Amino acid sequence: MKWTLLTVIVCVLVTGCATTPKNTPAAAGVPAESDSIEAGDSDFAEFDAFEEELSSKTVKVADPLESWNRLMFNTNDVLYFWVLKPVGQGYKAVVPEPGRVGIRNVFQNITTPVRLVNCLLQGKFHSAGNEVNRFIINTTWGVLGIWDPAREKGKIEPADEDFGQTLAVYGLGDGCYLVWPVFGPSTLRDSAGMAGDYFLNPTVYIEDSKARVGISAVNIINKTSFRIGEYEQLKAASVDPYVAMREVYIQYRTKQIQDKPKQQQETTHPVGQQSLSSD
Repeated sequence: MKWTLLTVIVCVLVTGCATTPKNTPAAAGVPAESDSIEAGDSDFAEFDAFEEELSSKTVKVADPLESWNRLMFNTNDVLYFWVLKPVGQGYKAVVPEPGRVGIRNVFQNITTPVRLVNCLLQGKFHSAGNEVNRFIINTTWGVLGIWDPAREKGKIEPADEDFGQTLAVYGLGDGCYLVWPVFGPSTLRDSAGMAGDYFLNPTVYIEDSKARVGISAVNIINKTSFRIGEYEQLKAASVDPYVAMREVYIQYRTKQIQDKPKQQQETTHPVGQQSLSSD
């Protein structure tokens, strides 16, 4: 469940006023007031240019299903405050942080095929190699992924790839904005991406349906235990939380696609040569 949240940009405009000595206006031939006006105009011109540049970088996605989306947004809001948040708080109180981090690491290790396949589809072979190395190191030395020595000792970060990003790399646009019950904000492209990633997740092939649902529930609750308070901050800072969530989600996904972490562009770390000793 995505409850990933980001902040919006705040701009500060500082204007200054110029003063002229009393004995200079006539000699200069220019009224003292004109200097102040020109300085103010210059500041406003710079602000307008910055605002235009910011607007040009802001990605807009059509929202023709806003009525449906708002209904689902409100539904998810109720589910969060009445179900997920209380359960997450209770879970957090019972399970200590090291245990929750270990569970998060296990799920990240299990879902390696999702990131690996999407790295390959995007032609990011260094990142794909790092994913293979991470899986081998964490499954063995990390005891089935409970610990993450690949990151902590080897400095090998996981790739942040999914099928929605892969479709974007191949030129597929966002489509329209969508909000799904439980799953939260998405787009038409990212919805197709979720379907693709679903079949790459090994947990969906567990035959026992109760065990499969239970594993998914633990994953969602465990993730929520780390994020309690983020959604509340967004709502408190927003005039319209629905619009704020939509804008944050779209800009977040755009950043994921356009601005990749440096680690994912570095050379692959061979398993046999990557140092796992403490610095």
